[in-house]
Amino acid sequence: MTANRVLVLNSGSSSVKYQLLDMRDNSRLAMGLVERIGEETSRLKHTHVGSGDSRERTGPIADHEAALKAVAEELAADGLGLDSPELAAIGHRVVHGGQSFTHPTVADDAVLAEIERLIPVAPLHNPANLTGIRTARALRPDLPQVAVFDTAFHTTMPESAARYAIDVETADAHRIRRYGFHGTSHAYVSRATAELLGKAPEDVNVIVLHLGNGASASAVEGGRCVDTSMGLTPLEGLVMGTRSGDMDPAVIFHLMRVGGMSTDEIDTLLNKKSGLIGLCGDNDMREIRRRIDEGDERAKLAFDIYIHRLKKYIGAYYAVLGRVDAVAFTAGVGENAAPVREAAVAGLEGLGLAVDGELNAVRGDGPRLISPAGARVAVAVVPTDEELEIAAQTYALVGKNT
Repeated sequence: MTANRVLVLNSGSSSVKYQLLDMRDNSRLAMGLVERIGEETSRLKHTHVGSGDSRERTGPIADHEAALKAVAEELAADGLGLDSPELAAIGHRVVHGGQSFTHPTVADDAVLAEIERLIPVAPLHNPANLTGIRTARALRPDLPQVAVFDTAFHTTMPESAARYAIDVETADAHRIRRYGFHGTSHAYVSRATAELLGKAPEDVNVIVLHLGNGASASAVEGGRCVDTSMGLTPLEGLVMGTRSGDMDPAVIFHLMRVGGMSTDEIDTLLNKKSGLIGLCGDNDMREIRRRIDEGDERAKLAFDIYIHRLKKYIGAYYAVLGRVDAVAFTAGVGENAAPVREAAVAGLEGLGLAVDGELNAVRGDGPRLISPAGARVAVAVVPTDEELEIAAQTYALVGKNT
């Protein structure tokens, strides 16, 4: 029997998202989420896609090992167990691969050691990603465990984009440079945008705007990333739900010297209490728009700051690329918030950018153009599919050997 299925695991600090895909037609067989791992109120929600049946289990799930065992039980109940000979590999999202990992990689002991070595630059994500891989290895030691890195797509950036203007020896000693994140999304969306235009990825220049609670932009030239907004960590760049994005680094020194704040307090401020939630108390764009409609000036200012930063990055990446064929909006806000898309390109008509009001207002599940017919630069909404991207990269690595 041919092994043609891939299980994708996205292990967070207290959660595991998963999808099982059949790579013959990229179809989903099952998906689910385990949340609040380590608490008394843990919950697993599982969906068997073929039948549409969903079920939940609640109660304590002590750790990631228990969570993955519970996932295995749910899959087995649908005849899709981890012991199936049709399972080719398990693909794992790993947030930070540094400069070491430019492609999906089978996670052996040496790879795990390097991912662990990168924990100081991804303290919130890499430990959970490691736990997921190690637990899955224990459950299926005979099965390839493939690490797919958020940073890998951005390793094609030239040094002029990737390096910060600080002392080279200090930067190299501490591995300080721009790495970028959301790479699987940017890779998938840039290719899907080229397909929407009826062109090959190598013939298209795309600005990808991944706008969710975390947000990032990338300049993709002929299928290769040449610049991206996130940096050493996911804090840099666009205004996000709870993260500040770009800011004068001297603000940190000021908060320490004048505000008497500790490093941990500033870290919490910039990562969890800034961005939209810091500006107006909400990080849900739907709620912010509702408040604007009711005349809330604080919500309007937060929205205007968000759009101002976004527009700056569109302009900057237009300059980096020289020629832009498309701007693609993706992720939760990018796919669903028509006012954000409209405001982001408003006033950029001189660059060939505009949206058609009627097309922009239409909600849909697939990739679609929202720019006027004959526009010099296409503006598109392209739903991202990071799980499919992880599965495809995993299967491309191991499928030929199964």
